[in-house]
Amino acid sequence: MHVKTYVDRKTMSRAAARRAAQILLDVIAANGRARIIAATGASQIEFLDALVRAPGIDWTRVEMFHLDEYVGLPIDHPASFRRYLLERLIRPTGMGTYHLLDGGRDALEVADEAGRAIASGAIDVAFVGIGENGHLAFNDPPADFTTERPYLVVTLDDACRRQQVGEGWFTSVEDVPAQAISMSVAQILKSRAIVCVVPDARKAQAVQACLEGAVSPTAPASILQTHPDTTVYLDRASAALLTPATRGAVLESDLT
Repeated sequence: MHVKTYVDRKTMSRAAARRAAQILLDVIAANGRARIIAATGASQIEFLDALVRAPGIDWTRVEMFHLDEYVGLPIDHPASFRRYLLERLIRPTGMGTYHLLDGGRDALEVADEAGRAIASGAIDVAFVGIGENGHLAFNDPPADFTTERPYLVVTLDDACRRQQVGEGWFTSVEDVPAQAISMSVAQILKSRAIVCVVPDARKAQAVQACLEGAVSPTAPASILQTHPDTTVYLDRASAALLTPATRGAVLESDLT
């Protein structure tokens, strides 16, 4: 796992997008197509904005898999991750193929269908974040590190639901769905490369626990420490509790 820390969120997001774009360009050039996993949420907005503007990517050759979605939330709700991906990634790029998790249907059936689709080939790169409770996708602590199922139906913990309210997606905790469809930890780790984007001071404790603590289901994103090609992108605020050895130099340009 590699950690890169930048002076602010904008610089961090541009740097992560440069890395992601280069992976896509290289994979498409080598294989003719790329398969990716895309995360959502407030932390990913500037990263995705920079990525869709990256030059030279033939998005018609990109196949995308959805990381997670709430159970029972209609697509027109402001917090719908299907809506988020359509508005911020799929429509702006004209992406060729995508698999969205329909939270309005039977959750187990949707999880099984998505699992069969993603199992048909290797994933070249996953874009992920880290939650305030350390979650990876919607795998809240204690996360299941052992299941081989590609997608799970999970129950969201209180900290996760409070984060969604704090980010402005819902007006109260009671409005946040209790369950979600989530890609499993094991499936995320099968990705050849992982780009993890984690801005903001509210993530600092989770970042410290997941990057400097033991690999443990109680800090789900700590599992990224075991992946051979993960790069974690931080801003100065999210890296504030890390030791200099972990954080590295605070970079002022996205070109580094």
